[in-house]
Amino acid sequence: MSDVNLQDQTVTKTRKKLKPPDGYKVLLHNDDYTTMEFVVYVLESIFHKSPSDAMRIMLHVHNNGFGVCGVFTHEIAETKITRVHDLASQYEYPLKATMEEA
Repeated sequence: MSDVNLQDQTVTKTRKKLKPPDGYKVLLHNDDYTTMEFVVYVLESIFHKSPSDAMRIMLHVHNNGFGVCGVFTHEIAETKITRVHDLASQYEYPLKATMEEA
């Protein structure tokens, strides 16, 4: 049987550094028909914003034409946009949501 000398051997492990997934901002766009109350409802129910945060974001959308609802992975952003459009359609509002890279 042969002897193995492990004292002089060095084991090097390399780990791949994982980068966080790309973020996508979900934006709500102002229109002349969707009520402020409905936008607050969307922000609270779909984006889980507190009433005060929902009100602040809604006013930003109203005053500036659009506002950021949150930053998510691509798949989650797409899902939230679909939910916004489905809910708006159900209530017959033209509310528009889009996403862009963060």
